[in-house]
Amino acid sequence: MITQILHCPHCQGTDIVRNGKTRQGKQRFLCREEPCDGRTFILDYSYAGQSKEVKKKIIDMAVNGSGVRDTARVLKISTNTVLKELKKEKPNTASKFTIAKATKTRTSYSRDSIGSTRRKAGTTRIPDR
Repeated sequence: MITQILHCPHCQGTDIVRNGKTRQGKQRFLCREEPCDGRTFILDYSYAGQSKEVKKKIIDMAVNGSGVRDTARVLKISTNTVLKELKKEKPNTASKFTIAKATKTRTSYSRDSIGSTRRKAGTTRIPDR
């Protein structure tokens, strides 16, 4: 009999028990450590988009300027997986998309005494795309 020590991918704990099987027949494990509070995991995912390595590559490619479709094609995953992972990313991560949104200013307008619309002084106009 071979004993294999498993570590939880979330908390690195070792108090792990078997917890049934997935629909595909893969063994599911349950972490009983306090920080995880009963989270489950499997050792090898059948879909590549669920692995930590692919999730890290999604973020790296987005920061380097790759588009959603390009990232999905290169990593052979769904565009929805790419979008979900990018939405989960912390706002402190600097990317060209968040920087571009922060620099845009809206044009404010006012009405003069005649009723025509004029742009207020000191505002810049950036066209929406």
